[in-house]
Amino acid sequence: MTTGATGGLVTEPTVTDPYRYQLGFGNHHASEAIPGALPGYGTNLPQKHKYGLYAEHLNGTSFISSRESVSNVWLYRERPAAPHGPVRPVQHESESSFLPTNQAVSFTPLPHTWGPLPPPQPSPRSAPEQAEAGVGFVEGLKTIGGNGDATLREGLAVHQYTFTCDMHRRAFVNHDGELLLIPQSGTLDIKTELGSLRVSPGMIAVLPVGIRYSVSIVASETSGDQKRASGYALEIFGTRFALPELGVLGANGLAHVRDFEYPVAAFDFEPPATTSPAAGGPWEITVKLSGRFFSYTQPHTPFDVVAWHGRHAPYRYDLARFTHLTSNADQLDPTAFCVLTAPSKWPGVSAVDFCVFGEKWLVSKDTLRIPYYHRTMATELCGVIHGAYGGSIRRLEPGGLSFEQSFMPHGETYEAYRGDVDEAAGSRGPVTVAKDYLGFMFHVSAPLGLTKWATQYHPDIRFERPGLWDSFRSHLLDHVEDINEHLSRAGMAAFVESATATLTPPASPRGAAVESGDGKVPESRDIIAS
Repeated sequence: MTTGATGGLVTEPTVTDPYRYQLGFGNHHASEAIPGALPGYGTNLPQKHKYGLYAEHLNGTSFISSRESVSNVWLYRERPAAPHGPVRPVQHESESSFLPTNQAVSFTPLPHTWGPLPPPQPSPRSAPEQAEAGVGFVEGLKTIGGNGDATLREGLAVHQYTFTCDMHRRAFVNHDGELLLIPQSGTLDIKTELGSLRVSPGMIAVLPVGIRYSVSIVASETSGDQKRASGYALEIFGTRFALPELGVLGANGLAHVRDFEYPVAAFDFEPPATTSPAAGGPWEITVKLSGRFFSYTQPHTPFDVVAWHGRHAPYRYDLARFTHLTSNADQLDPTAFCVLTAPSKWPGVSAVDFCVFGEKWLVSKDTLRIPYYHRTMATELCGVIHGAYGGSIRRLEPGGLSFEQSFMPHGETYEAYRGDVDEAAGSRGPVTVAKDYLGFMFHVSAPLGLTKWATQYHPDIRFERPGLWDSFRSHLLDHVEDINEHLSRAGMAAFVESATATLTPPASPRGAAVESGDGKVPESRDIIAS
């Protein structure tokens, strides 16, 4: 007797997540909330749909694209998106142009650290009913910086977000770029045209350009009626997130294709009477284009897609499933922990890599284990999702963000360096690091411009501690006898005659900087964990 499956694998709901998901990164998925809602094979546009649904095509890439890169989706819905009211501008601050000609953006080599965002307050310009309800996802999105320009389909933007209320009868559509959301606190319930995603801290969600969605906060049993969510967002222009190539790793490692989860079709049905003021009124759709916001209303829900098929779809991923790599000598570059990458216009070069740092084994022998001193063409932005950050340079906690500009030299303090050098040099065994810690890095392959909000108006700006580098010293003269012996064997003059001379480094500049932290130097093992 032969037993066969009755369908493809779809996950089942759980106590904490009421939704089902399809599996597989970048697959051409197909889903229908009513059997038979998808048209028969061989056509996307039937002359007469079985249930009277409208066919709508959403194309996320140019028609002339390679089969490998094309991203589109066919939607079969109760009403098309076209019928809506007039479009009007909305007053809201954001940036999507980071060219040097934009006076609202500045390029600086100065390192920055930002603390977590406090609970948001409604803008004085908010409508009374909105101020009473709280701040929603769109209003709570604050731009830190970026590069390129959304209208050129090149570059990216980095945001922090915090908000306190659901998007009731409101939806958002981003025309500028694909958005990666990284919740730090508060579980998100994201309703999209293609179905819903439940995204908790420790997970990520990717929302493609042009997809309409509404973001709500899942009420916590411990928080009562108090709602609040905060986290990070990375927006990319003109490209899409992809999985990094595995190369010599072979078929396995990093993030597995089948661990990425896509929604199944689900739709809201609203009889015409629900658009009356007594029933909640019309829907408001907010559009972001070139960093500016617009809105229009429509009398029907945007979430009426009964069936869909395609690749241009939102998805989520649980970072706990990521496979960390190890090395028995030297250190791995941070991109060895890359979850997603966004290709640039240059073949083989990424625009940005999203890297994650969680619990892993360190097994390298006779190797410096704290981050080494380096200068790189990449700009680095680091954030903490949960756990204690162990770096010695800055005070960074969950919800905060740090920034190191392209080519600027950086590394750990002298005390951290000496602690790691002197700790059982050459004979260290394996150790588990980053226990109960989860952090990430945006590894950006270009300089990043910072917004005025990030450099002037952010509520918690932390600059480098004054005198941080004053304790550094040269150790060359500690080995003068050994050096002179080797020079003598080579027939060369002595380096110096004695070790009585001292090399004292000049004091670092003491500008008008803000103290950040209590000056306590973490142990080297804590720094490794970060």
